[in-house]
This record gives sequence, C-alpha cells and structure tokens, in this order.
Amino acid sequence: MLFIPSKKYYNMENQRLKLAAPWDQVKEKLKETNIDLTDEDLEYQPGKEDELLDRLQKKINTSKEEIKKLIESVSTNRGKAS
Repeated sequence: MLFIPSKKYYNMENQRLKLAAPWDQVKEKLKETNIDLTDEDLEYQPGKEDELLDRLQKKINTSKEEIKKLIESVSTNRGKAS
C-alpha cells in the first residue's frame, strides 16, 4: 500500500485492517460491489473484527486473508469485490 502522509487512516480496533476511509463508507462500497452482502453481514463492533471476517468468509466463500485484502482495497478505491 502506498503511504500518503496527508490522508487519515482508520484502523479497526485490533489493527488487523488498515482502512483509508471510515467503516460506514467501506461497508457501503462493499454492498455496491457485491449485492449479496447485507448490513447484517457487514456489522462490525470494535474488538470483534474476527466475527466480521468469519461472517464474510462464510458468505463470500473465500479466505480471511482474501477478505482482508478485499476490504482494504475497496477502502482505498483500488479494487472491487468479485
């Protein structure tokens, strides 16, 4: 990831996801790129990041690492859900 000093980065509670936008914006982008995702699928509470990744792993049927990359990519507008 290219570091841009003037850009504020938002981190999930346990710092596993590095987001370039607030979670609410990322969540909406994910729903736009994958119509099967719901608000319930994308519910995030601080300290429960693994629960989010587990839900998405089951829904999208891919690894947690791929989901993490997808979320970070969408948060920086570098990619879309496939």
